[in-house]
Amino acid sequence: MHRTRTRRITRPAPFALFAMAPLLAITPLLAVHPASAGTAAADDPAVPPRGSAWMGIGVLAHDGEDGRPVEGRAARTEGVDVSSHQGDVAWPTLWDSGVRWAYVKATEGTYYKNPYHPQQYNGSYDVGMIRGAYHFATPDTTNGATQADYFVDNGGGWSGDGRTLPGVLDIEWNPYGDACYGKSASQMVTWIRDFSNRYRARTGRDAVIYTATSWWTQCTGNSPAFGDVNPLWIARYASTPGTLPAGWATHTMWQYTSTGPTVGDHDWFNGALDRVQALANG
Repeated sequence: MHRTRTRRITRPAPFALFAMAPLLAITPLLAVHPASAGTAAADDPAVPPRGSAWMGIGVLAHDGEDGRPVEGRAARTEGVDVSSHQGDVAWPTLWDSGVRWAYVKATEGTYYKNPYHPQQYNGSYDVGMIRGAYHFATPDTTNGATQADYFVDNGGGWSGDGRTLPGVLDIEWNPYGDACYGKSASQMVTWIRDFSNRYRARTGRDAVIYTATSWWTQCTGNSPAFGDVNPLWIARYASTPGTLPAGWATHTMWQYTSTGPTVGDHDWFNGALDRVQALANG
């Protein structure tokens, strides 16, 4: 694949990121936020700075290896997800490689906004992709409704233009401390429900839930409460999506690798392009 002069930043793997935490702490594009109660100390070199999380940061560390062949030829549509770690993205290159949809990190908690969001969000749209935004949840810092408001107010909204996907709640292992953010299973379900309800009230759409089955089982008690409402984006770096969390009979999207042939994590939409368009249209 030819290179463009557009800036590309290779995102480190989770273990590498932890090792680089002292360096990342002084990198201007990553907002540093004091660790909240119940998380590891802010000066712990094993803990990355607040704001630096991305979709899938815990998957490699907790849920299997990356890079194994992906099997099956069912109808599917290639997508990517990106964050500030990718910097300015070469969207024409991704389009030429066959990518047709994208999700961009907009926010984290109520303390971080992706400084590359405008280039990534608008750039993907400008080349013809169907795009949306995601929010990295930190349930130990503020409640779900508050974080949904912050997300919508800072790039995570939805419009019925046929090219904008509903927002995603990225709920996974806590890179800054306790895996379940210090919450019991019932407390976590309440937090997710509060986020989902507020997002729907603000946008008229149900948020997509991105998670891994092992985290969902550990931290929600494998709750079936959202399967009838929220589309599922499953994270599993293996040859198949595997067993899904309770409540979902099928997945809408599958993040199958963090080391795709082009920038960002790579994903498959479970259907042809017209199904991606249907999700955008609501």
